[in-house]
Amino acid sequence: MRRALCAVILLAAPLRAQQPSPIHGFPADQIAAQTRRETLARAVPSRDTLRALVRLLSAVPHEAGTERSRHVAEVLLARFRALGLDAHIEQFEALMPRPVSRTLELAGPEPFTASLKEPPLPQDPTSGQADQLPTFNAYAPDGDVTAELVYVNYGRPDDYRVLDSLGISVRGKIVIARYGQSWRGIKPKVAAEHGAIGCIIYSDPKDDGYFVGDVYPTGPMRAASGVQRGSVMDMPTYPGDPESPGWASLPGGRRLTQAEAVTLVKIPVLPIGYEDALPLLRTLGGPVAPESWRGALPITYHLGPGTAQAHLALSFEWRTRPLYDVIATVRGAVWPDQWVIYGNHHDAWVNGAEDPISGQAALGETARAVAALLKTGWRPARTIVFAAWDGEEWGLLGSTEWAEAHADELRTKAVVYYNSDTNDAGWLNAAGSHSLEQFVTEVARDVTDPRTGKSVLQANRDHARSERAPKDTSSDTTFALEALGSGSDYTAFLDHVGTASVNLGYGGASHSGIYHSIYDSYTFYERFLDTGYVYGVTEAQTTATAILRMADAPLLPFEFRAPARTYRKYADEIARLAAGNDTTKGLDVAAVRSALDRLDTAAVAYERASAALTGVKDVARRRAALGAVNRLLAASEQALADSAGLPRRPWFRHLVYAPGAYTGYGVKTIPGIREAVELRHVAEAQAEAARVAAALTRYAELVQRAAAALALALR
Repeated sequence: MRRALCAVILLAAPLRAQQPSPIHGFPADQIAAQTRRETLARAVPSRDTLRALVRLLSAVPHEAGTERSRHVAEVLLARFRALGLDAHIEQFEALMPRPVSRTLELAGPEPFTASLKEPPLPQDPTSGQADQLPTFNAYAPDGDVTAELVYVNYGRPDDYRVLDSLGISVRGKIVIARYGQSWRGIKPKVAAEHGAIGCIIYSDPKDDGYFVGDVYPTGPMRAASGVQRGSVMDMPTYPGDPESPGWASLPGGRRLTQAEAVTLVKIPVLPIGYEDALPLLRTLGGPVAPESWRGALPITYHLGPGTAQAHLALSFEWRTRPLYDVIATVRGAVWPDQWVIYGNHHDAWVNGAEDPISGQAALGETARAVAALLKTGWRPARTIVFAAWDGEEWGLLGSTEWAEAHADELRTKAVVYYNSDTNDAGWLNAAGSHSLEQFVTEVARDVTDPRTGKSVLQANRDHARSERAPKDTSSDTTFALEALGSGSDYTAFLDHVGTASVNLGYGGASHSGIYHSIYDSYTFYERFLDTGYVYGVTEAQTTATAILRMADAPLLPFEFRAPARTYRKYADEIARLAAGNDTTKGLDVAAVRSALDRLDTAAVAYERASAALTGVKDVARRRAALGAVNRLLAASEQALADSAGLPRRPWFRHLVYAPGAYTGYGVKTIPGIREAVELRHVAEAQAEAARVAAALTRYAELVQRAAAALALALR
């Protein structure tokens, strides 16, 4: 679903020449054997196999809720079983409306009817296939509206403040917004809140079309008729089936009515290409748009309204449809009730070679690497779970329903959730729980970047240095894992269940404009993205390394100095934000700072205790004691959650990470306090500060208990 992952900033100190390198969670006498296993696993992923998988799995359109999606799931199931893994399909269901009719036209002196179609290209064999899902926004309501148009830039709350300052109202109007700068579902949400009766979202060539580079098929950018499909469900309220928030949607189970499903959009909304947008924008009068609002179409951008009225009419077949999650398991030999989970979705809006098949193929190669080790007689200490999710594009449907179905079991057994989605050429992008920052650093240190021959860590460091402004004197010696908002299948695990999570993938070396279009094809991927599938190999090597380490580490490789440091930065940001306006300048975050002080102390104690593991020679004798420590570590992320959830969106339980209510994918850290301050709700901000302080105190106390238990276990 997500076009670009949250970036990871990998800036590491020069690596010491040390063989083998230390691996957090392993005593020194086990590192050589672990390194050999990882080396064997990293040798398995194959460019040829990846190419074949991408071609096979993107051969036909396979959107969720169809027999074609089921066929892809069955292909994946057969492949997992052929590798010797215990695999099955878990079926759920969800409301998934499909378009019946779509009309967009202009009335007036120069009538115009939008084509609403992406034409096939002779250079792209799959672009003319039957059964392509039409261009639409999932969960837009039925509607038939006629009104004047107003241009609202990217349709963010800040854009409406600009319109207000200019005396331009969208009440009773249809807004036209360009894609970008915020998640698409925010655009109709904010438009409706301002009284608009319809929303059109178009792709401007300045953002991903001819302004950036040559358009497809000559180059990789979006052509005039290219359209970005996508869901506009209000996922910052809750993802998953709109009619079963917080519980699994099983056939015959309890469901809300559509009227009760608060994540459904209130006004009709439709995506179009810039070929269809140009005649609409040409009719607009009113003030000239601010310079930053102007795209790259050959017009003067006006805000409106204009001389013509737009007519937008949509109808859908509203029906519950099936979801097919493929789950493959390797049972752990020592701690089978501790789960290391890795997932990537398999459904696409159309063929989806990049999104999601590039990531799904890499997951398949990761599974093949694990299967190859199994043939040597190795068994993981912990259980490994591979998941191919369905329905991600519609609103994280398959992963959310599975996580809700298994929520109690996950809170007891899940150790970590790894997620991937799209994968292209470039640099490692990673974001997630900060207790895994050192872990991801070490994984990146030990995987080779195919372009430079250096470590992935060093390649990211070099890239980050080249991207910094010449006057930037910031240190090279830190590593920062970015925080997770939403936009892919980690959301239910981190934000609802409270499982430590990391989102991993490569990209950034090139731009493209085929996201969620019929041109996201095998042909396009081969020409413009990971052309040699070398970064698909690197992705599989990275996730295989991460899985093996987390599955076999005698001590789970969590650390807590990074959370303490990072959460303090978040608290400082909020304090400055609150001090910046008269309404909230009295916000008292002393309790939060006090809890962070306790976390600092606990993190230092844990680091001191875990350092002793290096010299331990008889880990097997201490297995029971280490198991007790590991249970505390696995539960640590849950300490940062609160069952009451966030204000106005209780499904989101994590008090440190969440998507913003008006950012969609973008993260709001310590969201309860931060958003209350932004809304200038003083009492709510103070109440949320107390809840966050309590959560951080729980977290610190758990880390302190783990430190004491570990020190005792390693005596």
